[in-house]
Amino acid sequence: MVKVTNKWLLLLSVATISCTPMDDALAGIFGRHMRDSRSFDPYENTIDPPENTVPFASGNMTPGVGQLNTGQPEMGIMAPPFGPMDLPADGSSPLGIVNPVAPDSASLIRGEVMFDRMCAVCHGAEGIGSQASIIEKYPLLVAYNLSGTRVAGFSDGYIYGILRVGRGLMPSYGHQVSHFDRWHIVNYIRSLQRKAGNFPVEGG
Repeated sequence: MVKVTNKWLLLLSVATISCTPMDDALAGIFGRHMRDSRSFDPYENTIDPPENTVPFASGNMTPGVGQLNTGQPEMGIMAPPFGPMDLPADGSSPLGIVNPVAPDSASLIRGEVMFDRMCAVCHGAEGIGSQASIIEKYPLLVAYNLSGTRVAGFSDGYIYGILRVGRGLMPSYGHQVSHFDRWHIVNYIRSLQRKAGNFPVEGG
């Protein structure tokens, strides 16, 4: 064992106490020290992000159907911001947004996957809320009949908007379902409506 003498304790105490005076002395010579470092307020002296970086603001937005987000997406692809109060009462498209995704087989396959994953638990596999599995446990939570005539009268943009921002008992899925996946779900819902013998409003 090392015997700690009064001499070492005194030296340790002086060294500890002298940190601040020593730091201040160096600050006097060099003009600054770590305790007085330059800092920036939020949004002060901002700089552009490096090329090909993915900004946080882009979220789950991608530059196109089936493409990965490798940089800032083109402006105009993403529908403008809106909230539940911006959804028209007549079921028309909020802010005039139009479905950019063709209802081809690839879209319908992806739409079915996402519908089964995110929607079927409340709306049923065929889009009939009364046949949903959640009804067995919560019989009062009968969701909209998505394959019925009422929803068939809604525009594509309105159904997209409901998915994105929610309304009434329908929560927002904008943070869980990506932009193009919402449109794939819209296309799949249209296929359910046709299967049920209803003729949906196309586009818009």
